[in-house]
Amino acid sequence: MRAAVGLPTGTRVVAAMSGGVDSTVTAALLAKAGYDVVGVTLQLYDHGAAIQKKGACCAGQDILDARQAAEAIGIPHYVLDYESRFKQQVIEDFADAYLRGETPIPCVRCNQTVKFRDLLDVARDLGAEAMATGHYVRREDGPNGPQLHRAADANRDQSYFLFATTREQLDFLRFPLGSLPKPAVRGMAAELDLSVADKPDSQDICFVPEGKYHTIIDRLRPQGAEAGDIVHMDGRTLGRHEGVTRYTIGQRRGLKVGGGTGEPLFVTKIDADRRQVIVGPREALLTRALTLKEDNWLGEEAAIAEAADAGRAVLARVRSTREPVPGRLTLIDGQIAVALDTPEESVAPGQACVLYAPEDPTRVLGGGFIETAVRAA
Repeated sequence: MRAAVGLPTGTRVVAAMSGGVDSTVTAALLAKAGYDVVGVTLQLYDHGAAIQKKGACCAGQDILDARQAAEAIGIPHYVLDYESRFKQQVIEDFADAYLRGETPIPCVRCNQTVKFRDLLDVARDLGAEAMATGHYVRREDGPNGPQLHRAADANRDQSYFLFATTREQLDFLRFPLGSLPKPAVRGMAAELDLSVADKPDSQDICFVPEGKYHTIIDRLRPQGAEAGDIVHMDGRTLGRHEGVTRYTIGQRRGLKVGGGTGEPLFVTKIDADRRQVIVGPREALLTRALTLKEDNWLGEEAAIAEAADAGRAVLARVRSTREPVPGRLTLIDGQIAVALDTPEESVAPGQACVLYAPEDPTRVLGGGFIETAVRAA
């Protein structure tokens, strides 16, 4: 554990405790290794409504679990009410993205703002030299500073959701579980006699009840439920929809329209301004290039210059459930972009494109949110 944290025994480390098994084991192992551990838990949304929700985090029962775990470990524990910040920076952003016709990733935004920006400031105020989390990623020292790498357990890797971590943040962060498989972590929890050893993992989006995201959006942005046309790529109007926020790129189910050819139709584009859902054949979903916004770079600065010149070879990951594919970091009209060697399907604006190094496929070079997708045909 000392090697994983890389700090002298006795150093103060803040452990971000969500109430789940991963963050609890992180705090327990740090304390056992002799660090001065302070547990901090964030209340992020309405705890009253979330107490009975299984597989959530940062509310209700999870806060109680974190408090009890800290007491059992023997470390001080603080609960910070970040509900208003979370609503503004994550939930409101989530609703606005769907209103623009995008497919957002609130977990990335949460890590980027509330957890790795605001909470890091709290950790420094508490006199900590580092903050540790239960994320499954690895932080490794490189010749030019710390690097972010994929977790040893590929099935648990969370690097896709942490691409927006800045160099400064990475210097302060530690991820003690990044080299461990999940079964080993649960085994450690049992060995340490932690009550959360068998607690289910967090699932889906924490603040979305029963996975029905449009329930949140309809309440915050009711205009997203305004009806509009479902239009074929060739210009034909095929039917009506009940709001653009109910559709995502690549969706097939629930369209209830036919193109007259007997071939299945998929959502290929969402024109939020015109309240149109554009549909077409599956091959229309293939993307050969994409542009990025809010990009974050953790690799060598020279690579950006290479991108402006001949391009820099990268491995691009456009969905958390997909493996990275070869491509080139380049510029399109002065904007950071990625050209894919082989077209990818169902690339959606609002999702992330995370870039890895071909010479070291576990290393995260950076990434950004997808702004536009250039279709292959």
